[in-house]
Formats: sequence, structure tokens, C-alpha cells
Amino acid sequence: MVLNSLSLKSFLLIAGVFWLSIGCANTQPVVQESQQEDSREVVTEEDYKRAESLLGQHTNSLVYNTASNINWEDDGRITYLHTVPGGEEFMIADPSSGSLERAFNHENLAQTLSDLTGDTVDALNLPFNNFSFSDDASKIHFTTNGTQFSCDVDGTSCESSEDQNQYNRFSESLSPDGSKVAFIRDYNLWIRDLASGNETQLTFDGEENYGYATNNAGWTKRDAPVLLWSPDSKRIATFQQDSRNVKNMNLVSTAIGHTELQQWKYPLPGDEHIFMVERVVINLDGDEPELVRLDVEPDYQRSTITDHIAARDGTLLDAEWSSDSEMLAFVSVSRDHKEAHLQIADPNTGEVTSVLDERQDTFFESGINSISWRYLKDSNEFVWWSQRDNWGHLYLYDANSGSLKNQITTGNWNVREVSHIDEQNRVIYFIGSVREQGDPYFQYLYKINFDGSGLTLLTPGMANHDTSLNVDHGLLVDTYSTPDSPPVTVVRDLDGNELMELAEADISELEAHGWKAPTPFSVKARDGETDLYGLMYTPTNLDESKSYPVLNYLYPGPQSGSVGSRSFRASRSDKQAMAELGFIVVEVDAQGTPGRSKEFHDFYYGNMGDNGIPDQIAMIEQLAERHSYLDADRVGIYGHSGGGFASTRGILAYPDFYKVAVSGAGNHDNRNYTDAWGEKWQGLLRRNRKRHQL
Repeated sequence: MVLNSLSLKSFLLIAGVFWLSIGCANTQPVVQESQQEDSREVVTEEDYKRAESLLGQHTNSLVYNTASNINWEDDGRITYLHTVPGGEEFMIADPSSGSLERAFNHENLAQTLSDLTGDTVDALNLPFNNFSFSDDASKIHFTTNGTQFSCDVDGTSCESSEDQNQYNRFSESLSPDGSKVAFIRDYNLWIRDLASGNETQLTFDGEENYGYATNNAGWTKRDAPVLLWSPDSKRIATFQQDSRNVKNMNLVSTAIGHTELQQWKYPLPGDEHIFMVERVVINLDGDEPELVRLDVEPDYQRSTITDHIAARDGTLLDAEWSSDSEMLAFVSVSRDHKEAHLQIADPNTGEVTSVLDERQDTFFESGINSISWRYLKDSNEFVWWSQRDNWGHLYLYDANSGSLKNQITTGNWNVREVSHIDEQNRVIYFIGSVREQGDPYFQYLYKINFDGSGLTLLTPGMANHDTSLNVDHGLLVDTYSTPDSPPVTVVRDLDGNELMELAEADISELEAHGWKAPTPFSVKARDGETDLYGLMYTPTNLDESKSYPVLNYLYPGPQSGSVGSRSFRASRSDKQAMAELGFIVVEVDAQGTPGRSKEFHDFYYGNMGDNGIPDQIAMIEQLAERHSYLDADRVGIYGHSGGGFASTRGILAYPDFYKVAVSGAGNHDNRNYTDAWGEKWQGLLRRNRKRHQL
């Protein structure tokens, strides 16, 4: 049998450990150890082939008639990628007329591109994922392999030119107007004009370990600068990172021969010195760039959600420009993550005004899916997200006085993230959960007025909803699905009424391939009262008269849970493939993970060794009572990173329950992992006489 991918190799390794340790399905109940050995079935090559066939690389392409890469045209029409047998096609929909058609002639374009490039181009696998129309919609524009193309929509004629706007997305930050990029050179920040190629140095005193826009959080580091462009592309908000006294992390390779040493700054919990950031603004709209230092003490490098101050693309988090680029709002976070301080800065003078300070007993967060506070300069207000009443809700404040005007959302449910704020009509669009019947992790789009009136569900239907919103045209695209029902994509108005369907997924070929949906379930937590929700994966050839060992996959968080998105997936990692080898695979979001109440998320704050494992055990015991084919006497546990830590903890703390564990890259001692992680979820390091305790 050929191992055709790293993921398959990892899958086979994990499966092999479990199979050798706790076996696969038994043909009869086990009454003696000797009988268990005799009754085990042999896992055959055919079983492994069937298991491999249910990994994502073999199933994802078997789902057709789905819509992705949603893009709104200026006239309110919608373009998107539509999956079909053999590949994808670009479609365009007009909600005003209900028309739906290909956006351009794919066959002609494929032939034209083949003639121009000398490469064979497939009409259903075109070498680009996004395009734009010309102003008169007679041409499409796209870029592939560094070449810009402008082609007639009939696909018979194309013009090409070198892409003058090329930049390195891994090391440069593009301005909103697309005219220039910012990058780091020798610890200083520079910009380059994309049209002329001219470079301008913006800072001059950066040095090693004291550089500008440095993208290093210890646990992760990148070349891209950390900054936030103003909407008009004339200002940059960033910082000078001070890591001069931060200690190093040393990593030595294990290759045969001479080793290689990697060394970089990496603060740990309890260190005297951690990353500090000195906030600056660089004004570009003048004869010479001007650097303005904000009149505020250096901040701990902290965010209100993640354990880095930067998004993956280098965008500075917890900072927001006003719509006119004249003011900058930002949130400073205490080292222990308990306090968040909103401030507003004048980018011309550096003057900073304190607006709001909130403190939680455990940790403060500003959203569940993403940071959800917003500064509204035009009305001198800001929208603030808080869990002060045990649920994530929105509050409206006066930005001048910092006084509360009113609570916007209320109840035993969550605002997960703010999607859009319509300042003119004073309406907020947001993603929420726990309010509707069914799985509390299903996400829905709502709208509500600033004063708390007019709460409206815009995406009805008991499912997980992924949305794309266009308030200017009064429309939204709603793709809804569940783990066991495929996606449907529709267009709605901003009252939630369905206007037209874009796609309803076809999984007939996936089902013919042997696919089996996971089984959603709910159980009680260790307290016998709190509801938990998860998924169970059983073999496609399940025989309920047999007894199957159980594999418990887990990721304890605390920043996420085990199950992940409740949207449909052809394969959810390797879980169904593992089940094909004679196991029942289960996962549940235990207490201590986000998405429910603040109390639920805080459950094992200060005691990370809990890892939600007693809830995992309670889940398996309850499922075994419901399903006679689950053997609760043969249970394995596995996970990666935090799940590696938790699975090892599981077998050491509960050896009578878990018989084997497979742990990948576990952070088993959080004193030796990044400071931002341990100090948020465990608290600041306490030094005792006898030992360090975290």
C-alpha cells in the first residue's frame, strides 16, 4: 500500500498505536483476557484502503454545486466559484432579476490562455481564483503567475502585461489604495511605491531587538511588518518593539553531523522582561514622512483575543482608525489579560485620551470570533463588547465622557462578532449564537438598532450560517449547513427574506464513495447538569452486535474547542478514517472552552491541568450507556499541541479509564511555553519555596 501523503502517514501511525494497544471491534462480549485476544478481528489492507479513501484529499472533490469566493460587484450582482464535476466555474448572479449564469466563456478563455502561454489550460481549472470586471463589464481582469490579463468576456481575446503591483505578501503590507507597500529593512520601516519602485525610509533609529513593526511573539514570528494603514493610505499606526532584555529561545537541529542553532527572543511566564511596544504613528502626507510617538507608557504586547498583537497578515490588532483617518483608537491590555483600556489618540500631536477601562476577575476578551469593539468618530461613540453579565453583549458608550449610554443586546446568549455597523441608520449587524433552538454553537446573522430595539434574525433555519453582507445594496449571501447536512447558498434581503438560490450541494457521488455523516449528540458534563455537544464517528460497516473500542479526540482550548466549525465537511480531519479501522471516535466541547457563557469558559481558569478531561470521561460513559457497541473499558485518547498536553494528562491522571494515549507536540509544562498563553489562562506565575507552580 502506497503512503501518498504526510497526513496519511501520521494517520497510519496513530491508528497503529491504538490498534496494537486496545484492538479493534470484538465479535463477542469480552469476559476473559484470553477471549479478548481470540476475538479480535484482523485489520486488513482493504480496511486501510477504505480508511484512506475517507481522508479529505479523496473526499473534498466529490462535493458539487457549492458556492465560494463570494464577491460583490458595484451594481449589486454577485460573482462566485461554483464547484462542478471536474473542477470549478465562475458564476454571476443578479438578485434584482433572479438571473444566474456563467460570468464569462470558460472554454474560449482556456483556449486563448493556452495559445498565449503555451501551457494547456483546463476550462474548469483556470489558473486564477478571483477576477474583476471592467467598468463596462465587457472585460475581466485577473493575475496569474505574475502576469496581468485583460480578456473579453467571450474569452476570445486577451491582452497581457507584467503585474506592476506585485508585492511579497509574506514580508510586505499593501496600502488600502493599492499604491504602495510597507516593509522592514534593518529594523526600520520603509515604504515602496508600486508604480515607480521608489523606496522611502520612514524610521531611522531602529536597531536589533528594538525595531519597528517587529512581528515576533516568541511562539510565532514572521517577516511581515505589524501595522495598521489608515483608510486614506496616508498614515501608518505601528510600534517600536522593545525586546532588548527579553531572554532567548534556543533550538538545535538533530541532523547528523554539525547541528544548526536557531535563536530568537521568546519570553516565558514569570520572566522579568517580556515584549513591550512603544506606539507610534507615521504620517505620510507631507514633504517628508513624520513619526509621531503617542504620549502613553509602553504597552505589554498583548491583545484582547489572541496571544499575539498581530493578525496572520500582519494587521495590528486592537487598533482602529476613524473613517476619516483623523483619529486612532486602541486598546491596551494588562500583562495578566484581566484589564482592557480603550484610548483615543490624535495622530498629529500624539495626545492620548483615556476613554474606558474594564477589568475581569479571570481574563478579558473583546469577542468570540473576532475583536468586536468599534470606534464611531462621527457620532462620538463607541461600541464595546463585554461579558460583564456572563454573556457576550454589546454596549454603546459616549466617546467623549466614556459614560454608558445603553446596553444594546441582552439575554442568555452571545454576540460572537460585529459584522458591520451602519452608522447612518444606526444599525449593527452581528454574528450570534445560543439564542436559537438546537446546537448552541450554530452561528446566525442578526441586526439590531443602536438603542437595543429591532433585534431581527436574518438567517433563519436550524444550521450553521456563513454569511457575506452587502448593506449598501440591502443584500446578504447565506450559506447554511450542519455537520450531517450539506450546504445550501441563498441570497436574502436585510429582513431575512430569501430572494434566490445560488447553490444546493450535491453529495450523491460522495455518498456513493462510501461517505458516512458524523452523529451529533448532547450529553451532560461532570456535574450532571451542564449540556455538552459533540460528534461521534462510527465505521461505515458498523455492526451493532459487536463491541468497539473508543478513541477520544480532544483539544481543550481554552481558546477553542475540540469540534470546531459546525458547518458541513466532507472529511473532518482523520476521524472517520480512524473509525473505519474498527473504532468509535468521539469529540465534545468540554467546559473551559469558548462559545457559551463566561462561566462556562472560565471553568478551569487557573487549573489548566483539568483540560476538561472529567467532562470527556462523562461523555464517553453516557454514550456507552446509549449504544451497546461502545466499549468503555477500551478507551484511547489523542490530540495535538494543547490536545497533546491534555491526552498525556488524561492517561496519567485517569489510567483506569484511558488505556493508551497518542500525544503530538504537547505543551506539557506551561512554564516553558509562551508568556501570553500561560499568563492568560493560568494566571501570573507564582513562585513557591519548594517549586514553581503554573
